[in-house]
Amino acid sequence: IQEQLGKNKSFRRFKKLQETRPQFQGRKLEDLLPLPLQRLHQYKHFLRDLLENTSPGSAEYQKLAKAVKSVSEVSRWVQDIVHKRENSLQLLRVQKLLKGQKTQVFTPGRWYIREGWLLVVPSKGEELKRRMFFLFSDIFIATKPCHPLHPLNSNKLACQAVYPLHQCVVDKVFGHTQSKGGLLSLSFPHKTLLLMSSDQQDIDDWYQSLTAAVR
Repeated sequence: IQEQLGKNKSFRRFKKLQETRPQFQGRKLEDLLPLPLQRLHQYKHFLRDLLENTSPGSAEYQKLAKAVKSVSEVSRWVQDIVHKRENSLQLLRVQKLLKGQKTQVFTPGRWYIREGWLLVVPSKGEELKRRMFFLFSDIFIATKPCHPLHPLNSNKLACQAVYPLHQCVVDKVFGHTQSKGGLLSLSFPHKTLLLMSSDQQDIDDWYQSLTAAVR
């Protein structure tokens, strides 16, 4: 819809005309699109309530039980499609954020989990490095911003490393922050990452997400 509104004058006119109809009740087309899915959930809960208030000895009980099962299956099927679609959009968004096509983010079976800025603690006494990390169901990607004056990639991120999670060990490191925040250790076969955040909740969330993904 957004694409057509931007380039199709006749569609814009058609949409505006349709939205003046009384059936729209002053709403936009975009407001109506989620209604079928919402109704499906309402039917499921309505039928469940009806089943719970129907005597098991009633002639209608088995019919209601079958209806509840059918609607629940359809609801799960639709939700699965929604989740897969949302995940695909996240993978495509991250792919577009990365400079070049060397790192293939969009892979069947891969699920987006989270992203955020963390400080990388170097092994030698160098300065902390602020990096953007992306966590997926099977890999952990470290990136850094491209140069702000780059003619093509000023708003993109350069991939520095892709770490597979199947051989990763995640630990919390204590005693490295005096007041707040925390430190995580990610051990891979040929690399150990020390990641820090001054936000205690942020580092706790990362720890939970990483351990769940590795598991």
